[in-house]
Amino acid sequence: MSKIDQCSRVKINAKYCTCTYHGCPKHGLCCKCLHYHRQRRELPACYFTDEEERTYNRGIDFFIQRRSPK
Repeated sequence: MSKIDQCSRVKINAKYCTCTYHGCPKHGLCCKCLHYHRQRRELPACYFTDEEERTYNRGIDFFIQRRSPK
């Protein structure tokens, strides 16, 4: 097991993780989640409302569109 997999906060982080993708290997490992989504020009679930998160659209453009005045 690598040092990053030994995160002492994984159980605490998992309590607050809003990701609805069950079985995600990054659940509770915020640093891995951030790197994963950043490489794809996305944001992790915790940036979105519950309704937005359930769309699984993690795109930065989607995030901006949802927060722009209409």
